[in-house]
Amino acid sequence: MGAAALRAPASATFHAIGTTNSILATRADALPEAVGIAQRHLREVDRAVSRFRPDSEVSLLARRAHRAPAEAFVSPTFAAYLEAALRVARLTGGLVDPTVGSALVATGYDDDLDVVRARPVFHQVHVAGVPRWHSVHLNVSGRRVSVPPGTLLDLGASAKAYAADTIAGLLAASLPGGFVVNLGGDLAVSDDLPAQSWSIGIEDAAGAVRQVVTSTGQAVATSSTQRRVWRSDDGPRHHIVDPRTSRTARAVWAQVSCAAATCLEANAASTAAVVLGADAPAWLTQHGVPARLDGLDGQVVTTPGWPAVGTSRAA
Repeated sequence: MGAAALRAPASATFHAIGTTNSILATRADALPEAVGIAQRHLREVDRAVSRFRPDSEVSLLARRAHRAPAEAFVSPTFAAYLEAALRVARLTGGLVDPTVGSALVATGYDDDLDVVRARPVFHQVHVAGVPRWHSVHLNVSGRRVSVPPGTLLDLGASAKAYAADTIAGLLAASLPGGFVVNLGGDLAVSDDLPAQSWSIGIEDAAGAVRQVVTSTGQAVATSSTQRRVWRSDDGPRHHIVDPRTSRTARAVWAQVSCAAATCLEANAASTAAVVLGADAPAWLTQHGVPARLDGLDGQVVTTPGWPAVGTSRAA
C-alpha cells in the first residue's frame, strides 16, 4: 500500500473507495466503532466524488458540463473535498490539478482499475485538454460549484489523503486512545501515541517493506507509478497525469514517500514529485518536505528531514 503502520496494538482492514484500508488503534475496545466511523465517512465520499459512479455528484456535474459551462449546488462533503483539492493545486502551483479527469479518461483510466486492467492493450486515440484548476469556482458558504465546458473533476490525488485526515479527526473527537488511519498507503495519525510511537513501513509495489520510520504525529503519503498501472500499445500507463501536458507523467520514480503535518500536504508533495520527475528532489528540498524517492533503477534519494536509508527514526 506504499506505507503501513507496524506493531499496532489492534488493527482492522476493509475495502472501500477502490483500495485496501486499515485502522490501527492503541485501545482494542475502540476499534470496532472506529472502523464504523471510517466506513460511513468513506461511503459519503464515494457518493460525492467518485469518477466511477454514474450517480455521484462528480459524474452528474460532468454530464451537465459536457458541452457548456455548468454549475451545481453540492453537498457539504463535495464542497469540502473540492476545497481541499483546490488548496492542493494552489500549494503545488498547479502541478496537482483536479481538472485532469478527461485527460485520465483519454489515457485509459475510465473505470475501476480491475476493469481497466482486464481490457486488451489500450490504444490512445486523442489527448484531452486540462481546463486547469483556476477555472473552477467554489462558493463554500453557498456550496455552489461552477466549471467550464468539458470539465470532469478527478479528486483522486487529494481525496484519499483528505479522507484520512478527516477520519483521524473524527476518531480523535469521539473515541478514546490514538489511531492511525491508513487509506491505501496515505496515513494520518491522531491523538495518543503508543509507547514507542507509530512505526511506519514504507512498502514497494510488491508489498516489501523498504524502510521503517517512526511517526510522533506526522502524516505520511506515498505516490507510485508502479501500482495503479495498465497496458497500452506504447508501454505501461499509470494514474498520475501531468496537467502541463495532459499526458501520463513520465515515470522517473517508482514511488515517492513524503512526511508532513497533514496527509493532504504529504500527498500533495508526493504527487507533485512524480509529475516533476528529475526536478523533484530540488523542489521538495526548497519546500522543506522530508521525502524518500525510489528510482526505477532501485537507487534511493532522500531530502533533508527524512531518515537516512537503513535507519529508523522520526519521519
